[in-house]
Amino acid sequence: MLCPRPRTGRVVLALLFAVLRGACACTPSPPFDSAAAEPDASAGLEPPVALIASAPAPPPAPCPAEMALIGDFCIDRYEAHIVDSSAPDLPLPHSERPRAGVTYAARSRAGVKPQGYLSRIEAARACSEDGKRLCAAREWYGACRGSQQTRFPYGDKEVRKRRNTRKDHVMSVLFGVHTRYMYDAHYNNPRLALAPGFLAATGEYDGCVNDYGLFDMVGNLHEWIADDVTPALAEEVPIEYGRWGLGHDGSGAFMGGYYSSRSEHGRGCAYITATHAPDYHDYSIGFRCCRDAPR
Repeated sequence: MLCPRPRTGRVVLALLFAVLRGACACTPSPPFDSAAAEPDASAGLEPPVALIASAPAPPPAPCPAEMALIGDFCIDRYEAHIVDSSAPDLPLPHSERPRAGVTYAARSRAGVKPQGYLSRIEAARACSEDGKRLCAAREWYGACRGSQQTRFPYGDKEVRKRRNTRKDHVMSVLFGVHTRYMYDAHYNNPRLALAPGFLAATGEYDGCVNDYGLFDMVGNLHEWIADDVTPALAEEVPIEYGRWGLGHDGSGAFMGGYYSSRSEHGRGCAYITATHAPDYHDYSIGFRCCRDAPR
């Protein structure tokens, strides 16, 4: 009698199926615990992205990087140069007058020759184009004196080589002592700003700085302020040069002195010239800007 043929393949498949079936017999999962799902800070785990995204943004800085905060206002750290608003990478050469029909914006940066040859009107407009304004007399004077309110930015004692002042009179050097100086031919001559050894780049006199981080507030260039000349101006800043006095009401004023100044109009931060009209300009007068700090 013939024996039935063994069904080896079927037996093997059955055994394999039984093994796989046992391996997949999973233990039921416990109920979801939301508390256990939170990351443990002590375990060094990163918080969920949603938590990072919902964190409040840090408040904006009260002043731009090129300005210092002093009380309720910001002030430029350096004397200003100006750029064409339509081509802000092209500064006006510092020896030139602003050109008619061009809108200029003020900039404040170290290592740049500051802009002279411009009136208070032009300086105020350039500050406005940069979202700023000219400083008031009390702001400029208080900022110059630093947190300790000293006579000079660096202290009460005059240290001549720390600031760009007391140089020879550049117009006498270039045009002669006995020349009859003319407004356009001499006072606004571009040669004055280009003469070596007189006008310095911003921050070049690195000792002429106060603890607010403001450079060249005494010397280098005079700086226009916003105030008109009125009897009240003497209450904002000390007038130390009695024989010169104040100009007529409505005149403009500039402070700090320039590279040929000595003490004709006051010493240190109290140096003020207050006898020129707001539309006056020459080689010696520059500016820096202020703006209100956010409240």
